[in-house]
Amino acid sequence: MIVRIMGEGQVKLADSHFAELTKLDDDLLAEMESGDEQGFRTTLGALLDAVRRLGEPLPDDALEPSELILPAPDATLDEVREMLSDDGLIPG
Repeated sequence: MIVRIMGEGQVKLADSHFAELTKLDDDLLAEMESGDEQGFRTTLGALLDAVRRLGEPLPDDALEPSELILPAPDATLDEVREMLSDDGLIPG
């Protein structure tokens, strides 16, 4: 799966990593719903770090369609809330 982090670029991520990412996404959703700004910041950072660590960066000139788009690290709670589906940032 191709994942884009807004403002950074794209990475190719194996499906086998989605259990770890889904757990972080669930935590992020709960923190957003409770208004836990500090928890939200920490978990968003952990989610983006996991994508960077587990994924293989695509070259800057690669223009692959992104199957998943994640917010920039400095995105606000409201900006991320606008990106959410009922499942969070990561469908499923």
